[in-house]
Amino acid sequence: MALSTKDESAYNSLGFLTSNPVLSKLRDAYVSFSDRREALGLPYPGTVDNIAKEVQRDVFLNNQTFTGLRADLTKAFSVAPLFQISHALSMGSQALPPYAYAALYGSPRVFLHATVDSDWSLNGRFNYRWAPAFVTKTSVAVAPGSGQAQMSIDNEYTGADFSAAVKAMNPSILEGMLTGMFVGSYLQAITPRLALGLEGVWQRPVGGYGPDFLVSFAGRYKGNDWIASGQLLAGAQGIQGSYWRRLTDRVEAGVDVNLAFAGLGMGGGMMGGGKEGTTTLGAKYDFRQSSFRAQIDSKGRLGCLLEKRVAPPVQITFAGEIDQAKQTCKLGLAVSIESAGEELMEEQAASADQAPPPF
Repeated sequence: MALSTKDESAYNSLGFLTSNPVLSKLRDAYVSFSDRREALGLPYPGTVDNIAKEVQRDVFLNNQTFTGLRADLTKAFSVAPLFQISHALSMGSQALPPYAYAALYGSPRVFLHATVDSDWSLNGRFNYRWAPAFVTKTSVAVAPGSGQAQMSIDNEYTGADFSAAVKAMNPSILEGMLTGMFVGSYLQAITPRLALGLEGVWQRPVGGYGPDFLVSFAGRYKGNDWIASGQLLAGAQGIQGSYWRRLTDRVEAGVDVNLAFAGLGMGGGMMGGGKEGTTTLGAKYDFRQSSFRAQIDSKGRLGCLLEKRVAPPVQITFAGEIDQAKQTCKLGLAVSIESAGEELMEEQAASADQAPPPF
């Protein structure tokens, strides 16, 4: 069948793309490289932000310790999709508001979470999974007073043996130029045990000043029952190293060393700078119905956290910290109550095989 003049022109254009020797060589090289890369069977290495998550999140007390009394009441209305509301009451704490109300919605593609407290501070998160490997995460924080609003947009792509992310924090063009902070990171598995990556930071806090660009390097090595990671922080301003090890099925321990070089970054010069280092050692023990964490650092701070499941819907948390250098002591006690009917429990068991929400 004869082609029209218009169809023949389009065919010739596409034929140039498929028959061009340079493009064919590039396509064959890419296919060959992808096949060899897939044959290596490299694992997913995680992300640069979570390169030391086994120590920072699983063992240490970061973002989990608190002071004063706290009560959390959570009511679940559905499991698939997940929808629940919660009330948080606290007293005797300078960091937590007296009251906070939160609502959460989660599905395999969408995650929504918003919190408003008695100080009229609003925090919201919205995550959307465009594809199984691509997720966009946004967060907004608004507090009373001028200059208290923050926003961030994070795009993460998860490959079979790598991860890439681009994050923008407080981006704006209202001052006639681009301001804010932009972070790009990439982590690649080199061998089944070794992963290497880098992170670049471009920032301009306010208009009228030149931007700064810094680069950090990261590495992660995974053994049979231990993981070691290290980071050379942006602008050679510090070095951070972490080591995690599983001692038994219930016990895991970790150590973190952070060495900061004051005044050695961009524009800091080599003279007049000092250095400051902190070493933290922690351990976690999982019981059948509870878990206990403890950590101590080189500055004399000793902390512990005990989480005890008294009944299926009730959990009690005790937190304590002693600062030997400052001669201070902090204590915290929390009670968490979760309310859900028997039908929701059965629904949760039936939806256990579904893809988790993009938390």
